[in-house]
Amino acid sequence: MNRTLTLLLVLFLVTNTPVRAEEVSASGSATIEKRGNIVVRITDLKNIVGLLGVSLYNSSKGFPGDHVTACATALKKVTGATDEILFTNIPYGTYAISVLHDENSNGKLDTMFLIGIPKEGIGVSNNPKARRGPPKYDECTFTLDAKQYETTISMRYF
Repeated sequence: MNRTLTLLLVLFLVTNTPVRAEEVSASGSATIEKRGNIVVRITDLKNIVGLLGVSLYNSSKGFPGDHVTACATALKKVTGATDEILFTNIPYGTYAISVLHDENSNGKLDTMFLIGIPKEGIGVSNNPKARRGPPKYDECTFTLDAKQYETTISMRYF
């Protein structure tokens, strides 16, 4: 079990690609990007077991389920019915977030055989109304354009 947790943590850390602190403009001179923090408050956790996997996306590629394509990820042990994740030093821009409550800490979203309905808790930014299939990236986006952006994601269990 500890080996699986360690492997899962390493996988999340490896996929958390650092973002450049500078951006070169068309004229060739360096300009400093504006950056901020994103506070993700996660509510309605069914029980206090397992792990929270939180992925931050800056494009629709892989959203919401492929954390490898996320621009940043976080993994932490669940500590209460409400929990919090902080992403720091994130460039201003448009993002979407997905959350997995991995209750059995196996590193994946468990689903009901053949029909694909999640057995574990899931959530996305903006808390769009549940419908058939995963939510679309455009429904879940928000803009980071200040030193701090705070959002609350309500977990759903089916």
